[in-house]
Amino acid sequence: MVGGGSIGRGLGGDAPGAAAQALSAILETQYLRYLIILSWGVAVCAALGWVTGLGWLVATLIAGTIRSAAERRASRRERQGWGTVLPIVATVTTAVWAVAPLLAWFSTRSFGREMAVALLASGYVLVFAQLRNSPRQAVLISSPYGVAAMVMAASLWGTNEFWAFLSLGPLMMGGLVVLVLMTMLREERIVAFQEHQNHLISELEAARDKADAANQAKSNFLGVISHELRTPMNGVLGAAQLLSASRLDAQQREMLSIIRNSGDSLLSLLNDILDLTKIEAGKMAFEVVDIDLNALHRRLLSPFEAQAKAKGLTITAEFTGDVPTVVRGDPLRVSQILSNLLSNAVKFTETGGIRYGVHAQKLSDNRVAFDFSVADSGAGISEDDLQRLFQPFTQIDNSSTRKFGGTGLGLTISRRLANIMHGDIHVSSEVGKGSVFTFSVEAEVVAWSDEAPTLEADTDTTQVSGMRVLVVEDHPVNRMILEAWMGSNGHEAVSAENGQAALDLAKLYAFDLIVMDVNMPIMDGLEATRCIREGDNPNADTPVIVLSASARAEDHRAGFAAGADAYLNKPIDFRQLATYMQRATFGRDALRRLAPVTDIREEAA
Repeated sequence: MVGGGSIGRGLGGDAPGAAAQALSAILETQYLRYLIILSWGVAVCAALGWVTGLGWLVATLIAGTIRSAAERRASRRERQGWGTVLPIVATVTTAVWAVAPLLAWFSTRSFGREMAVALLASGYVLVFAQLRNSPRQAVLISSPYGVAAMVMAASLWGTNEFWAFLSLGPLMMGGLVVLVLMTMLREERIVAFQEHQNHLISELEAARDKADAANQAKSNFLGVISHELRTPMNGVLGAAQLLSASRLDAQQREMLSIIRNSGDSLLSLLNDILDLTKIEAGKMAFEVVDIDLNALHRRLLSPFEAQAKAKGLTITAEFTGDVPTVVRGDPLRVSQILSNLLSNAVKFTETGGIRYGVHAQKLSDNRVAFDFSVADSGAGISEDDLQRLFQPFTQIDNSSTRKFGGTGLGLTISRRLANIMHGDIHVSSEVGKGSVFTFSVEAEVVAWSDEAPTLEADTDTTQVSGMRVLVVEDHPVNRMILEAWMGSNGHEAVSAENGQAALDLAKLYAFDLIVMDVNMPIMDGLEATRCIREGDNPNADTPVIVLSASARAEDHRAGFAAGADAYLNKPIDFRQLATYMQRATFGRDALRRLAPVTDIREEAA
C-alpha cells in the first residue's frame, strides 16, 4: 500500500486468486499511500527546503501514480506470473522513496542527518508492516533502503560516527523481527480461532440438520398417524350414527351419546394435529370461493347458542360498519378460527354473556377490512399468561387444563391460519372482567347488498331412495357401515374391495352412483375412476363420490382430475352423503354444482 510495499501474502509465489485478494485490499486503501507521501514531503521540505522537498514530492507522486496504474491493470488480468511483475514495480518505486533519506543525509542543513535516519527507519517499518506475512518479499522490496543505508555508512568510514551508525542496524533489525514474529503469532491465533469457529459452525449446522430431520420425521409421523386413524374413526362414528337411528332405551342412548361425543373430540384432535403439521410444513392449502356472510354467521352461531343456553349464558351478535353480503375467501378456515374463539368463550365463561361482533371498513369498491371480535365475561387472563397464550400445547394454567381439557392447539392454529390469510388475532383482557379476541383480515368483495345473485337452490329437497350404488372400500368395517346405511335408507349396495374389482363390476352392471375409496390395494380409487370414465364403460357418466382420509386440497384436485364429481372426507358425514346422493339423481352436473370446492374442481379440469 504505502512506503513502497507490495501486495502482501502471495506475491510472485502464491496462486493468482490469493494475490488478487491482497491486491484488491491495496486498491481499496490507496489513499493511505498518498497520505504517507505527503507526510514524508513535509519532512523533506522541513529538512531540505521547499524546492528540494517539492521536487521529491512530485517525483514520488508520479511514481505512485505509475504503480497504482500497474496494480489496477494487474487486477484485471487473470494469468499466471503477473504477481512477479508487481514486486519489481514496488522495488523501483521504493527506490524513489529511498532518495529522501539520502538527500537529508547529505544536506548541509541542521537536523538533516537525524531526519535521514528517521526517514530510513520509517521506510523499513512501512514495508515490513505491510509485508509482515511475506518477510522474504519485504527484504526484496526494502532493498533500496538498504542501499541508501550502505551509502550513508560509507560516507562515515574512518570517523567515530561509523560504528555508532552501524549499531542502528541491530536495533532496527530487532524491531522488525519482533514486528514480524508478533504479527505471525497473532495471525496464527486468528487462523486457529477461525478454524475453531468453522468447526463450531459445522457442528451447529449438523445439529440444525439433525433437528430439522427430527422435526420433519415428527411431522410426517403425526401426519401419517392422524391420517390412518381416520379410517377406524369412520367405523366408530359411522356405527354410532347407524345406532342412533335404531330403537334404543334411555341408558343405551346415553352411552351412544358418550361414544359419539368422544369420537367427535378425537376427530377434532386429529384435525388439529393435521392442521398444525401442514402449517409447519408450509403445505396448508386454502380454497377461494364466494362466502355468503349471513349464512356463515347463522351456521357459526347456531351450535354455540345452544351450548351457551345450556350454561345459562347469552350470546348477542352485533354488526357495524359497511358489512358486505358476499365476499371471496375460505369459509372453512374462517369458520375454524371463529369457532375456536367462540368455543373458548363459552368454555371459560361461567356467568354473564358473550358478544360476537363484526365490524367492516370499506377500503375500496371491491375490498373490505373485517374485525371479528368475541368478547366474554369470564375470569380474564393475566399479563404473564397473555405472553404465552398462542404457544402450542399451552393452557392458561394447570387447573384449567384439568377442568376443561384440550391440547392448547386451538389458538395456535387459529393465529397461524390468520397470518397465512395476511391477518392476525389480537387479545385484550382484564382479570375478573373478561377477554376480547379480535380476528382482523381483509377480503375481496363480491356483493355489498342482498341484490347480489344467490347460489342455486336445491332442485328437490326430498329424501330419495331406491338407488343402485356401487360401494368400493377395502376396509371391511367401513364397507359394512356403508352397506348398512345404504340399506337402512332404501338403497341397494353392491360392494367391491378394491379398484380392480370395482372396474370389473362397472363393466357388467349399470349403477346410479359410485362411492369410491381412494387408497386401496391392487388398484386405487383414482385409477379405477379414470378407467371407468374412459371408453364405452356403461358407467362412464355415472356420478362418482370419492372417499379419503386425507383432507388436503391437493388430494381433492387429484380426485376431480381423475373424474370424480364430489369429495367426502373420512369419517363420513352421512348427512352430507345423503345430500350428495339426492343431488346425484339429477346427474353429474347437478352433483358438481353442489360440491363446495368449485375452484379446486375447475383448476383440476
